[in-house]
Amino acid sequence: MEPSLMMRVSARGNRFPDSPIRKLAPLADAAIARGIHVHSLNIGQPDVPTPRPFLDALHTYDRTVIAYGRSEGEPAYRLALAGYYRAAGIELDESDLVVTIGGSEAILFALQIVAEPGDEVLCFEPFYTNYNTFAMMSGVTLRPLRTEAASGFHLPDDPAILAAITPRTKAILICSPNNPTGTVLKESELRRLAKMARDLGLFIISDEVYREFVYEGTHTSILHIEGLDDHAILVDSISKRYSACGARIGCLATRNKEVRAAAVRMAQGRLCPPVVEQAAAMAMTKLGPGIFGPMRDEYLRRRDITFEGLQRIPGLVCEKPSGAFYIMAELPIPDCEAFARWLLTDFSHDGETLMVAPGPGFYAQEEAPETPKGLNQVRLAYVLEIPKLKRAMDLLARAVDQYPA
Repeated sequence: MEPSLMMRVSARGNRFPDSPIRKLAPLADAAIARGIHVHSLNIGQPDVPTPRPFLDALHTYDRTVIAYGRSEGEPAYRLALAGYYRAAGIELDESDLVVTIGGSEAILFALQIVAEPGDEVLCFEPFYTNYNTFAMMSGVTLRPLRTEAASGFHLPDDPAILAAITPRTKAILICSPNNPTGTVLKESELRRLAKMARDLGLFIISDEVYREFVYEGTHTSILHIEGLDDHAILVDSISKRYSACGARIGCLATRNKEVRAAAVRMAQGRLCPPVVEQAAAMAMTKLGPGIFGPMRDEYLRRRDITFEGLQRIPGLVCEKPSGAFYIMAELPIPDCEAFARWLLTDFSHDGETLMVAPGPGFYAQEEAPETPKGLNQVRLAYVLEIPKLKRAMDLLARAVDQYPA
């Protein structure tokens, strides 16, 4: 076939970035095949068991046909979900909710609702890596504003934020508690953003998937802030709070009726979210907020063990996170991309190593940067049992000491 007639993948298809969380999986598989035990701190996959009522609801689902459901989610589940939010102090009606295929689809919907292709959405780096992919799928440009490890990754001051807003900026995207940093935004920080949104006519998209995991203070939702009914879009998921990542049930919540109507039309295009998993998620909403206490206490212990282990590494910089189950740490390593690969290809101690997510993937993509942002950082997910976490921290300290670079 003549080269000019060959089919090619689109340039856009080739620009989609690899996930820093998943791209090293082949190297981990190869290490396991060599007999190495790999402690996986790269992915936020909880090992806490999915609550029994969720599984029981799956097992007892008694319809003879699993038929299409409502595009915006089953009415009974949306009603139960509104009750869950009211228990968290967030006043919502079931008509304010659209059930999505995971929180990922909720973010994708939100970006496409607030912005035209070529528009900008302001976000704070480092951020959840898949925001890059969702923005690219939507034709939206993420306009990044960097936060620093030394300040616990809290927001920059108002002049810095306002300077990053351009005539093409349509929304501000935040995540609290944050993935990948574990930072919990203060109410005062949200109020600063709320004033900017009102003054400049911007949306605020707030990713609150880790709401239940706050270890100091309390969680403030964007929907707790008054005067934002037209501006605020909350995106959420059951993945972490019920340790049900594979169920793929999320939601988009807003009091803006135009935004909600647009989300329903988009939802109609993909037919419906999973019906059986909605029934299981509805069973969980009947248990009340008390189920989260033991899970939160377990992650608090894991956070403290991980942070204490990191503090024993000379030259490491990180602040103790207040939420979620991640730590973004600056290592005394010039290239953590290479270091993360080396952990899986060359390093082991007593037949063990660990897998981390290198930092650059949690920053906005740039065309051939000389020095990628976050190159000296890694994200660690403290989702392992405490003895395994202690061992992983010992391995990390040993690896940093032995790394030839």
